[in-house]
Formats: sequence, C-alpha cells, structure tokens
Amino acid sequence: EVRLVESGGGLVQAGGSLRLSCAATGFTFDDYAIGWFRQAPGKDREGVSCFSSSDGITYYANSVKGRFTISGDNPKNTMYLQLNSLKPEDTAVYYCAAASPAALGSGCRSEYFGAWGQGTQVTVSS
Repeated sequence: EVRLVESGGGLVQAGGSLRLSCAATGFTFDDYAIGWFRQAPGKDREGVSCFSSSDGITYYANSVKGRFTISGDNPKNTMYLQLNSLKPEDTAVYYCAAASPAALGSGCRSEYFGAWGQGTQVTVSS
C-alpha cells in the first residue's frame, strides 16, 4: 500500500523557519517524482516544489524560490521541504504527493499526482 505521511508543520512568526517531512511507505522515492503542494483557505492547490531524481528535475514556484529547499533522504525514504524566511502568505496546508517522473514534463501540477498525504498545517503570524 502506498502511503505518504507529512509532519513538521506548526505556528511560526514571519521570518522564521520550518522543516516539513514526508515519509513514504509502499514505494521508493527514487522511482517517482515527489511534489510539495499547498492550499490556503479559499484558494486553489498550488505547486510549491517538485523533484525527480531520475530526471534531475527540480521545480520551485516563483513565490518560494530562494526561500524553500526540497531534499531527500533515500535510506529513510523521506522527502523534506525546508521553509525559510516564512511570510504570512505562506500560511496553508502543505501536502506531499508522488507521481510518475514523466508527470514533471508538464510542470509541478497537482492533477498529475495520484498519491497524497493527509497534509500538515503551516501558519505564519505577522
């Protein structure tokens, strides 16, 4: 069974940092594209960062470039999203998801990702 579990969200002041984790079971990260997405109340789900080790593709949304970093720990089969210099507009539920590496040919788009975690809340206070 494919399963993704996010953790690491919380409440942080503007300018602060968090590290989100996405632990996978039932498949190996190296074989898939992994994406981090977020959804704020009343807004569409947004692709934040996507990565495929097999293709060497890394994507960041313009709004997070230079502040967020995606990485992975292969032995732990866990992906991370480091969030630095957080802003109130980063407040959202953050999800990790998995897809075929070919999915990133169309960018970091949620409709191409089929396996999802339950999400973790990130709240940034001003």
